[in-house]
Amino acid sequence: MTGLGDALARLAAELREGGGLLAGAVVEAGAPTPHGDAVAGRGREYPLLVEAIREGYLLHYESGRVVGTDDPDLALLAGDRLYALGLARLAELGDLEGVAVLADVISASARARAEGDAAGAERAWTDGVARLAG
Repeated sequence: MTGLGDALARLAAELREGGGLLAGAVVEAGAPTPHGDAVAGRGREYPLLVEAIREGYLLHYESGRVVGTDDPDLALLAGDRLYALGLARLAELGDLEGVAVLADVISASARARAEGDAAGAERAWTDGVARLAG
């Protein structure tokens, strides 16, 4: 597998290997979004970490592609865990500018969602990932 499908499959495998409630909620990856592919040129870890953060966002506001749960508390906690996973991986790569970019994406998309602007949240994602992709 290459590209986004690979990133989602790798994310699912890592979550299963981690055990616990989150591992039990991993499902077959659903419909992908283009965000991970946009950063593939930065290295193999970038699609994974972007998709981890994207999955966190989806669990907070919609439904996940890798984590499936009807429990809103688990979805929120899993979303937070995936935000942290992606940002930590980016920091481990030494890309502190990337951490700032994706932290801004998380903040801007949360603000847009709080204002009822789902399209604005998607713009924040598209613009932020484009910045990260360089």
